[in-house]
Amino acid sequence: KDNDKTKVGLLSFLKYWKEAPTDYRKLMLGLLTFTLFNSSDIFLLLKAKESGLTDTQVIGVYIFYNLIYALFAFPLGSIADKIGLKKMYIIGISIFTIVYFGVGLSNNFYVVGAMFLLYGIYSAATEGISKAWISNICEKKDTATAIGTYTAFQSILTMIASSLAGLLWYNFGPSMSFIVTGFASFFVVVYLSVFMKK
Repeated sequence: KDNDKTKVGLLSFLKYWKEAPTDYRKLMLGLLTFTLFNSSDIFLLLKAKESGLTDTQVIGVYIFYNLIYALFAFPLGSIADKIGLKKMYIIGISIFTIVYFGVGLSNNFYVVGAMFLLYGIYSAATEGISKAWISNICEKKDTATAIGTYTAFQSILTMIASSLAGLLWYNFGPSMSFIVTGFASFFVVVYLSVFMKK
């Protein structure tokens, strides 16, 4: 009986990538490009600190961000069921683009605070939505594998993203780090709008 069991290696997700439907791979290209430029939240907090917030206020805006995320997660999920996951995800990434351009181009105390409000809405509009979108375009029998493959690539690229952001920040200043990410997310919005049918 043991011989009948399918062996699953640590790099089995690469095998699924080759066999996956075209729509899945198209979606992955958009999602993973976004991941490559979506650095750790710590960079937003550092920018908030640089704009004049005290340590206590930085902690406060992060708590505020999490509160907004929690408040909007359910209603935005319900709206996504009505308007479609693609539309909701694109709305979320569009908000992310505004946040990163806003933080990159302004040091104003109030602007940075407002960006954290929008950032909470972005998180609510995309967290979980991407995985639900994946599950809708792949075969039901492959749902867990498809999401696991995405998560594997996402984990690798998330580490790279923060390294890239750190290099941009160190060499060209914080504004450049956010503006580059803003442009990258804008192109992801265009890509998903044009190349994903549903």
